Amino acid sequence: MTSSPRRPARAATGPRTRKAPAERRAEILDAAARLALTEGLERVTMQLVADHLGVRPGLIGHYFPTIETLLAEAFTHAATRERRSLLPPAESDLPPLRRLALFLHRVSGPDFTDLDRLWLNARHLSRYRPTLHQAVADQEAEMRTELTTLIEDGVAAGEFTTTDPPAACLLLLVVIDGLGSYANDTTGFTHPALAALPRTTAEQQLGLTPGTLTLQQDAGRARPWPSGA
Repeated sequence: MTSSPRRPARAATGPRTRKAPAERRAEILDAAARLALTEGLERVTMQLVADHLGVRPGLIGHYFPTIETLLAEAFTHAATRERRSLLPPAESDLPPLRRLALFLHRVSGPDFTDLDRLWLNARHLSRYRPTLHQAVADQEAEMRTELTTLIEDGVAAGEFTTTDPPAACLLLLVVIDGLGSYANDTTGFTHPALAALPRTTAEQQLGLTPGTLTLQQDAGRARPWPSGA
């Protein structure tokens, strides 16, 4: 009887570190989210994440049985970090006018170009991926809720004037998303009116004197990911 050929032994990859399940899961999500930002959601595979972390694909599958689940949770992870960097909980005690100015300053900065691309990518792919579609819808709802609450706080404080905070929120987000749709443009075309559009829209919708939010924009931009992390 002919014996079956022996499979070559796997090359040693160095000592393996056993991490707590919660820590390992968080590490996988963080890696997948970063790869989604830099490579695009459609290019994220279990093999790619495994290679990035120096582990076997089976480990990724242990925590995320399907690529659909991994993509949806990776997008949620990245979008949540984005929202927290745009509207940091640590700034919740600042006046609403100040918080809105900081939000507009950050969302208009170049540090968020990759996140604009991720949102474009996710909205396109969600047409074909129900799990991702729900994740995108959930994150859109979270942002609408937080921004509407900020506007309502400004109305209550006498800083903003509007009878319909949800409508003001929607108009502002449509402008921001519309500008974000040009994230893949490499022509370098720009215009001052476009750069100022989120600010001028907010001022018009909230009864603010033109330039009010510009005068507030003197703080550094927040980064969606810690520098060097």
